[in-house]
Amino acid sequence: MMHTKVTISYRLILFFSAQAVYCFCSAQLTSGVSSFLMSDSVRVTIDQPTVFKRNRETVIVFFALPNGNTTEQTMGKKMQPGDDWHFDIQHIKAQTRFIRQQWSKRNLVVIYLENNLKSWPAWKQRHPAFRQLIPHIIDSLTGLVDVKKKSVYLNGHSGGGSFIFGFLASYDKIPSYIKRISFLDSDYGYDSSYYHKFRQWLQEVKGTALNVFAYNDSVALYNGKPVVSATGGTWYRSHLLLNHLSADFSFSKSGDDSIIIYKNAGQGIQFFFKTNPDRKIFHTQQVELNGFIHSILAGTKLDSKKYKYFDARAYADFIE
Repeated sequence: MMHTKVTISYRLILFFSAQAVYCFCSAQLTSGVSSFLMSDSVRVTIDQPTVFKRNRETVIVFFALPNGNTTEQTMGKKMQPGDDWHFDIQHIKAQTRFIRQQWSKRNLVVIYLENNLKSWPAWKQRHPAFRQLIPHIIDSLTGLVDVKKKSVYLNGHSGGGSFIFGFLASYDKIPSYIKRISFLDSDYGYDSSYYHKFRQWLQEVKGTALNVFAYNDSVALYNGKPVVSATGGTWYRSHLLLNHLSADFSFSKSGDDSIIIYKNAGQGIQFFFKTNPDRKIFHTQQVELNGFIHSILAGTKLDSKKYKYFDARAYADFIE
């Protein structure tokens, strides 16, 4: 995979309009995959469709990387002897290709966000001004996609959820151009201070969707020891968010012994809880087993069409 590196400082972004930034980088954003640096600490990789039609509705998904993973590992590839196992646990690029095949009348742009510390929680600690920096990252990169009708999805796995919460912390109200927020086992940072923002966004902005994926990490063991504390994992945090939402939204419960689903169809809210009677670790399987696909298509007309969440890889033929 070829990458072109272009260093764009935050100072440039602050003083250039979105259109100017687009002109600065347009040679790298024509089609396929391109990569560049922002402020020498954030590596941006943009995956655009090879056939990109500007008259189509365009969805821009910002995927904040999990802790310890590179962009190439997050994209995934066909494994060869000696390859690092991280290349085979997410396959966001192949899952993207699957979605594009289903979305014949939309452009899907996926923007991978990696930082030099390979940890968004650590990056935020290193950058106290993250409340200004993160919105500039989202707004400037959104401006690079030169179409009239576009919406933005925030998505991330593991520590990538910290980037999403950094964005939410930057606003009194979640901007209306954000249409879908998906936490792929990544809402470790949720607390009640964010709830009124979710509630207002879900109630007032048309066409929103909130998807939360978690497994019972509160009982998971690694080498006989707990993975997280009773309140420190996504199982606890996701149920806390669900409990808060239940005060203002009604939910139906469905599923089976493996996956329990809470849904408010009217507001596009869905929670997917993976049970864990054997105390295993399902942190990456939630992504690998069609999790990214479901985070984009859940609640739409294509929900579970030609794929099933937490089942065999529906995207296997698209792995490069």
